[in-house]
Amino acid sequence: MHILRPMVTWGWCPILITVVAIIGHANEWPMWVLATAMVIILIIGLMVAITRAGEREVERASMRLKQLAGYFTRRFTGDSALSIFVVIRSLLTSDNARVWGWARECEVAQRVFNTWCDGFIDRVESDIRTRRFVVYLRTYQNELWQMNNHYYEFIEQFYEVAQSVEIPQETRDQYNRLVVEYNAFIQNFRENAAELRRVARTEIEPPSVKLAKELPGRQPAPPPEEGPQPPGPPRMPHERGHIA
Repeated sequence: MHILRPMVTWGWCPILITVVAIIGHANEWPMWVLATAMVIILIIGLMVAITRAGEREVERASMRLKQLAGYFTRRFTGDSALSIFVVIRSLLTSDNARVWGWARECEVAQRVFNTWCDGFIDRVESDIRTRRFVVYLRTYQNELWQMNNHYYEFIEQFYEVAQSVEIPQETRDQYNRLVVEYNAFIQNFRENAAELRRVARTEIEPPSVKLAKELPGRQPAPPPEEGPQPPGPPRMPHERGHIA
């Protein structure tokens, strides 16, 4: 039974051509009738094979999207050490009132964002179990793209803060570790977006998924304060306009 199923699924075209040839020969059909019937069956078989190949490509790309969605929510959200919100939370010890206030607002935003991500991944897993994920493929890709764009805004804001104020070296290192892994995810997301545009004609363009910027390894030293200029060398009499 397991052998017959793939034969029927994938080998129906040559089987049908053989059957038609045998019937045509037994009934002495004209050669042009027999040839026409075989060509029609062959064309239909090729069209079905092309359609099935396209469906398999879409299915593979959709499963890759599902894996990326799971990786994003597991690795970069919640209380993961590589979450941008965890990195921002370390700034709550800052003496800068504006930085502290921004970090506090991000902590509140994290709860909303995590709820969004949890609901998203629950719907993805539910539709995979019911085999409806491919049906809503464009919807899920667009939502993951939107989630990532919001997440990138927090990364960009942290980068700007880190460039303008002094932050602990440990926080800089933690952020840079996040950037390395996040950019690897972004590269995979771009490749998947390009593949889905090719096989499923989705609308997300790979360049719209942006890479994060890495901070310098060390906090740049502040420029030295300019003090009073040292006096120059004494001027010679002829330089002061006197005649010797």
